[in-house]
Amino acid sequence: MTAHADYQHVSVLLNEALEGLAIKPDGLYVDGTFGRGGHSRALLSGLAPGGRLIAFDKDPEAIRTGNELAAIDGRFVVVQRSFADMAQELKDRDLHGKVDGILLDLGVSSPQLDDPERGFSFMNDGPLDMRMNPGMGQSAADWINSAAEADIATVLKEYGEERFSKRMARAVVTRRAQQPFTRTADLAEVIKEANPAWEKGKNPSTRAFQGIRIFINRELEDLADGLRAAVESLAPGGRLVVISFHSLEDRMVKQFMRREAKGAPLPRDLPIRDIDIPVSVNLVGKAIKPSAAEVAANPRSRSAMLRIAEKR
Repeated sequence: MTAHADYQHVSVLLNEALEGLAIKPDGLYVDGTFGRGGHSRALLSGLAPGGRLIAFDKDPEAIRTGNELAAIDGRFVVVQRSFADMAQELKDRDLHGKVDGILLDLGVSSPQLDDPERGFSFMNDGPLDMRMNPGMGQSAADWINSAAEADIATVLKEYGEERFSKRMARAVVTRRAQQPFTRTADLAEVIKEANPAWEKGKNPSTRAFQGIRIFINRELEDLADGLRAAVESLAPGGRLVVISFHSLEDRMVKQFMRREAKGAPLPRDLPIRDIDIPVSVNLVGKAIKPSAAEVAANPRSRSAMLRIAEKR
């Protein structure tokens, strides 16, 4: 498999995201997860020559694609960092607090899932890796072959929302004592065998693989840091649009936006008026789900949820 294989990625909730950003032609925007550039290209098409877009991604393949776009469009630049680091990057560029809109499209891009060499998918056999940036941190194989049984169970339960996490962790530890895991299909098979209740239309390894991927890439920690960084980085009236793909992410986004819109909780008997409670954002509309037509055209969009907040 060549690194340059062309795996197609369909941007989810594209029009809804662009509408949510309320694009100003001369504005400054951030795409926190460039991926293969679907959202970035659409965003650039709404910008005038004076507009600017800064994209972030950890994945070297995404950066390669981003650099190709930057070479032909002077309004665009891509940075190989997590969106959790955007506040610092924007400070370094003297753009902190001046951003008109930030888009965070969470989760794994289709090219990452579809390329067996990346090791994200249980559908295609490949090296057990799962890192967004294969040059940094611990691979899934390194972790699964060395972690304590209790830690594996915790990751599958908390990040994968897998109710049979203990059975699966036991099966993994028992098997790795005979032979370490190196391939995705091998791990998927062991997890599948340990799952006593298969859900219709869902691979028995789905939740476990999700949990391992989220843990390996620190996705929830990045999301918590990234949401705070985004609100800090926006100019007053700037929009934050977040697309999430599973309940853990969406719950974090919903709770964060509600908390920022209500202000920090204060003691009930404190003599203070609502108007004096510092709040940082207003919520814009309700959560948006993909249309039936979009789900039919792109089944991976079915669990997507889009939420919008505006900086006060």
